[in-house]
Amino acid sequence: MSTAASYFDDMYRGSQDPWSLASRWYEQRKYALTVAALPQPRYRSAFEPACSVGELTARLAERCDELLACDRVESAVASAVRRTAHLPQVSVRHLTLPDQWPDGTFDLIVLSELLYYFDADDLTRLLDRTVRTLEPGGTLVTVHWNHPVAEHLRTGDDLALILAGIPELALVTDHREDDFILQVFGRVHTDGRRPASPAAREGLV
Repeated sequence: MSTAASYFDDMYRGSQDPWSLASRWYEQRKYALTVAALPQPRYRSAFEPACSVGELTARLAERCDELLACDRVESAVASAVRRTAHLPQVSVRHLTLPDQWPDGTFDLIVLSELLYYFDADDLTRLLDRTVRTLEPGGTLVTVHWNHPVAEHLRTGDDLALILAGIPELALVTDHREDDFILQVFGRVHTDGRRPASPAAREGLV
């Protein structure tokens, strides 16, 4: 069974920022690495599920023409709206994944500290929707804590193994530390080509 909605409601009931995302150096550094790992300088349309209070959202917005963020907790959505109010390219919605998913396609999807909350069936549905709405040549970023947590059904290592088995995704970056795993994938083109590397995009190779 996926982690119960009550867990998230209880976390935010006690604090507007229950994971201290706005104040911990660990989080700030991880966000900087996440944005630095993006292989393209700019994205047309991005999607960030589980945005929490919008700290990563604000950083991603600097690289996006349009960015849709969402969270399942209404108070988190309200915090993210306040955090990104100065960014006209950002919209924040109240959505519960994987049952709810936005229309359209994206050339960037960021799944940060999210996938370990889902059981096998929900995880499969979420990843299927991710792949289906990620445009060919688009970028998928995944970042996950790699220590056991009672409410987490998997670790970052576990999720990396699952993601490696998705044929539509080509691994571009694999950054591993003791605490988290950051991976970047490119959506394989319909003719089977891997997405171009940053060097290839600029004609260096």
